[in-house]
Amino acid sequence: MRKFENDNGSMKIGGVRATEIAERYGTPVYVTDENAVRENYRRIRDAFKPHMPVRVLFACKANASLAILRILQQEGSDIDAVSVGEVDVCLRAGFAPQRILYTGVNVSTKELYQVASRGVPINIDSLSELRRLAEMTTDIPISFRVNPGVGAGHHAHVVTGAKTTKFGIPREQIVHAYDEALELGFVPFGLHAHIGAGVQDVGPFSQVTEVLVTIMNEIQDQLSIKLRVLDIGGGIGIPYRLEDKQMDVDLFAKEVCDRIKGKCSAETVAIEPGRYIIADTTLLLTSVVDVKETAEKKFAGVDAGFNTLIRPAFYGSYHHVAVANKFERQGEQIYDIVGPICESGDFIAKDRMLPRLEEGDVLAAYDAGAYGFAMSSTYNMRPRCRQVLVKEGSMLLIREAETLDDLLRQERIPARLMI
Repeated sequence: MRKFENDNGSMKIGGVRATEIAERYGTPVYVTDENAVRENYRRIRDAFKPHMPVRVLFACKANASLAILRILQQEGSDIDAVSVGEVDVCLRAGFAPQRILYTGVNVSTKELYQVASRGVPINIDSLSELRRLAEMTTDIPISFRVNPGVGAGHHAHVVTGAKTTKFGIPREQIVHAYDEALELGFVPFGLHAHIGAGVQDVGPFSQVTEVLVTIMNEIQDQLSIKLRVLDIGGGIGIPYRLEDKQMDVDLFAKEVCDRIKGKCSAETVAIEPGRYIIADTTLLLTSVVDVKETAEKKFAGVDAGFNTLIRPAFYGSYHHVAVANKFERQGEQIYDIVGPICESGDFIAKDRMLPRLEEGDVLAAYDAGAYGFAMSSTYNMRPRCRQVLVKEGSMLLIREAETLDDLLRQERIPARLMI
């Protein structure tokens, strides 16, 4: 969990007081520290560089904001994209097609054609996808996603590597998949797996690396092809709670690379961090608009709900919450932080010891950069909020708030209903 500066009782991010951001841009608002994004990217890249060549592909499903993507493009990151929409936004952010790897699941023929027409390498998820792509072209660089039978993650919904999930080609079919790809005229370059999200233990990554190395050697022995890239996917967790420990990425890199170097044909290791790079760079600022006390609970009503940050309601996720304008004060009362959505499950945090809250206080939800804005919605006809980028005391708007007109722009009322 990132530590933020306390300026005489006022929280600062990127050298700017959170209250100043809230006053200028309103709340709710997502605020990202540019320097923190760059630091996180460099840390994970530099952990691998002493051991072997590494390709870092930012998992842009975590945060596909153009400004964030542009920062990572400047840093030399590549992209892990899971939809043609993500492919296109990354192209607009300046990424060359070859710096993007498309890994879809249950890919329609229409989307497969759209991705292939953009010249983006494709990580094949099924034999059906392979065969349909071959009918379009065999000139696209491909790899395969295998289901390794190794799954892990912070919630059942994000475990992707277990045998019971929808992802990847089953382990027992993977050599056949490469054989068929060769017969169809493809030249596969790598092998990929992804175990899940929010993993903070090196063990599952070491385990899946060993599985991939074994498969690579089977492919080489049986088909006489040498795959150049071993992609262990993403899923590196972060400490959302004060007591959580940060993943030791230096140990992580060493353990993974030690299992690859000299043990298979792979010359490059690829990793696909999303959360690790972007989560702790961003705060969600939200204002207290109502304070309510019942016999059972004290509620702090805020202007951000699960339409703004759905992770607590959807995954039961924990986000640390601080009072930005009372940053030095100790907790006095226990509150549930609840939003304006007409659902009992609409909450940002439960049972939090905070300073006594008043209407107008600004709360900061930590670690909101990954799957925060990206999963936000317009439920209850509430337009999505602004995004702001801060750096060394400056602040810039990088996404304007939506309006009701934006929400209604695509709607049409048939003429017969206007009579």
